[in-house]
Amino acid sequence: MLRANDSSIQTWVNVPQKTDFPVQNLPFGVIRYNDDVHVASRIGDFVIDLAVLNRSGLLGVDYVQEIFEKDSINTLLSIGKDNLRRLRDRLSWLLDARHKDLSDNEDLIDKCLLEIEKVEVLMPLRVPNYTDFYSSIEHATNVGIMFRGKENALMPNWKHMPIGYHGRASSIVVSGTPIKRPSGQYKLPDQEVPVFGPSRQLDFELEMAFVTCKENELGVPIPIHEAEDHIWGMLIFNDWSARDIQAWEYQPLGPFLGKNFGSSISAWVIALDALEHFRVEGPKQDPAPLPYLQIPGFNNFHIELEVYLSGEGFEPVKISHSNHKYLYWNIFQQLAHHTINGCNAQVGDLYASGTISGPIKDSFGSMLELTWRGTEPMKMPDGTERKFIVNGDTLIIKAYSEKDGLRIGFGEVSGKILA
Repeated sequence: MLRANDSSIQTWVNVPQKTDFPVQNLPFGVIRYNDDVHVASRIGDFVIDLAVLNRSGLLGVDYVQEIFEKDSINTLLSIGKDNLRRLRDRLSWLLDARHKDLSDNEDLIDKCLLEIEKVEVLMPLRVPNYTDFYSSIEHATNVGIMFRGKENALMPNWKHMPIGYHGRASSIVVSGTPIKRPSGQYKLPDQEVPVFGPSRQLDFELEMAFVTCKENELGVPIPIHEAEDHIWGMLIFNDWSARDIQAWEYQPLGPFLGKNFGSSISAWVIALDALEHFRVEGPKQDPAPLPYLQIPGFNNFHIELEVYLSGEGFEPVKISHSNHKYLYWNIFQQLAHHTINGCNAQVGDLYASGTISGPIKDSFGSMLELTWRGTEPMKMPDGTERKFIVNGDTLIIKAYSEKDGLRIGFGEVSGKILA
């Protein structure tokens, strides 16, 4: 067992109960403090400035200082999974209440342990490439029913491979960044020709994403039994979608301007190791996938997903509660399929799950489904209705795993829609 995962460890840091960031989490992200941009970790309501801590010599390994003085965690991820595990284990040791190496050094604590409210949390990654999958059978079925009817809800290839497309990496932004409502072409039901204007059907998509930390050579696939070695961690992903623009443009090549105007991610990359306690079996796959996609064991994760919507006239209200465990195609199958043709993964690449919907309406992961294409509007606390997201609305997604008294959370990803 990894030391950092030991649920019995108590920390000397004042950590609130039910925090997303106990000592067993220790994610990686990037902060700005006093004009310095450094790689950091997080515990409770504090961030740990890893650049300052590394200069003290307490990390115990001779890490190159520059990996902690970057504006992304990419260089840190490139040191490899074994070294990253040693780093998390050492942080766990230093924060353990039984050890005094750091806890007795008040001067160093003042410099490296910073209140979260006093720092600016930045985009954690420099994303070289971004792929969006379509891996929830409930979501794919719902959308298929809307547009093709029950008899043709799933396309013939859907149960044979993880469907995905390459998205736009440059428009991925960190939580808290406002999103401007996109404009584009769409065709109204009562008109024969398209019109141009702001999207009338702006939507969210409840997703998770994984981050790669190890590259494969161009032309050399990643075998499914090695996929986990290439994945460091996960974060929350909101793939904003302009449904009307998307519906008009997507044939025959798929999503384009309806998707590439913005996607939002949470600020902290949670190690896959930290989620080990929450692994579960995924849905039964029938028919059995081809051999290169077969992987036995517990390959999904029990991660609770909550979506909140707030407007200019009301506080956040929960509109959806889903779970990562519903994914039909797991993250290891996604990466194996992505590279089976020899595609080369890079450090920092993002692979989003696609909308994660559950089996009942309250667990649907988009407004498209929650309002059934706008035919069943949602009532808001101020008396207004929502078919899709309106200007001034803020969408918040939270994610966490909880079991046997241990909670590992992802924080949140939020974004406000501007005109």
